[in-house]
Amino acid sequence: MKVTVSRKAHFNSAHRLYRPDWSFEKNDAIFGKCNNPNFHGHNYDLTVSVTGEIDPETGYVVDVKILKDFIKSEIEDAFDHKNLNVDVPEFKNLNPTAENIVVVIFNKLKAVLEPNLELSVTLYETPRNFVTYSGD
Repeated sequence: MKVTVSRKAHFNSAHRLYRPDWSFEKNDAIFGKCNNPNFHGHNYDLTVSVTGEIDPETGYVVDVKILKDFIKSEIEDAFDHKNLNVDVPEFKNLNPTAENIVVVIFNKLKAVLEPNLELSVTLYETPRNFVTYSGD
């Protein structure tokens, strides 16, 4: 029997959506206000869901405290109150769109979780705009 355990988290980050190989005009046409050269910020909400078999000894799919600690060390410490374009190495050459951010978060968490666990990450850039990635 598989069960899904979820944990919510939050971080604040700034970013700018642009491609350095495009002109300012093309970046502005594609990314609009998100192309602000002085960056802009979001209050991101995150839901991390882990699916797996219930351990017969502990009754857990995953210890939520361990999941909480992984989210803090891998995501919140790395992204919170940071400029994604400048301060986060994964975005040095990767446009920090919500789609790319959720894939980076997924990969960072997948690397520290037990390999038998399935992972799904939903990132809310605004209360109405969100993306989900499950490694597919």
